[in-house]
Amino acid sequence: MSPPNEGASARSDHPSPAVALILRGRPRDLGGFTVRRTLPAMQRGMVGPFVFFDHMGPTEQPPGAGMDVRPHPHISLATVTYLFDGEIFHRDSLGSAQAIRPGDVNWMTAGRGIAHSERTSPEVRAAGQKLHGIQAWVALPTSAEECEPSFAHHPEATLPRVSVGGAELRIIAGSAFGQESPVKVASKTLYVDAVVPAGATLEVPVDHEERALYVVSGELSIEGAGGADAADASFREGDMVILVPGQPLRVRATSDSRAMLLGGARLDGERHIWWNFVSSSLERIEEAKRAWKNGEVAKVVGDDTELIPLPES
Repeated sequence: MSPPNEGASARSDHPSPAVALILRGRPRDLGGFTVRRTLPAMQRGMVGPFVFFDHMGPTEQPPGAGMDVRPHPHISLATVTYLFDGEIFHRDSLGSAQAIRPGDVNWMTAGRGIAHSERTSPEVRAAGQKLHGIQAWVALPTSAEECEPSFAHHPEATLPRVSVGGAELRIIAGSAFGQESPVKVASKTLYVDAVVPAGATLEVPVDHEERALYVVSGELSIEGAGGADAADASFREGDMVILVPGQPLRVRATSDSRAMLLGGARLDGERHIWWNFVSSSLERIEEAKRAWKNGEVAKVVGDDTELIPLPES
């Protein structure tokens, strides 16, 4: 995953009392593939524990092309990779080596420190692929920021699924719609993949303190808005809709759509982000910078011949 920079812009229309803010992701070229970055944004730094949210692709990688995110470090967060299309191969300094495919979850807890790389495997690179997915960072509570690093892979078949209002929902992490994901989280979390066919409805649960809805594809509108202002009630691809706590929101798909629900309990204080480091302490980030610059972080097993150097600023 890459360093945060300027994130989303905000839309000014608030078509429902349940909507606090609408962020519009901005495209970023990360060297061979494009992401739409929504968090962090000037108007909103986090939603629940989510402090970083990139919509990656969709992009066509022809034979011979691929992703090459060289080894880089993280602290005090969990990285979450979730794909709709394609494959990414993960390696880290714990010795993990795991391909992730659509519907699977790779959940890497950095804790006191970890390094990893994300690449396209030689076999997939030779054939080419369509790559599309979400990469997110989840900040850890202060009590867990210095925990032991770990990596967990959860295949698609292990994640609970539920049908509600015509929408097909997969619970990626945390709990929602009466189901709980097997992914181990450090604080109360909401993370759901929602496929909403045209005409189907989706009601966002109110049992999480902070919530957002991100439109991956298609278009969603607030059910019952009606009238001449109906167009103002539409959310389209790239919109992140930040919701007012405790206020219900029911949306209808005006075309075949896909959305992510994200959020959870409010974090226990401010988080600072510098490059790939997230922490409640600026001093801890300075320590992490020195460690990476001085080569004191364990190397990625099986991918130790290159790395991303510490940025100058």
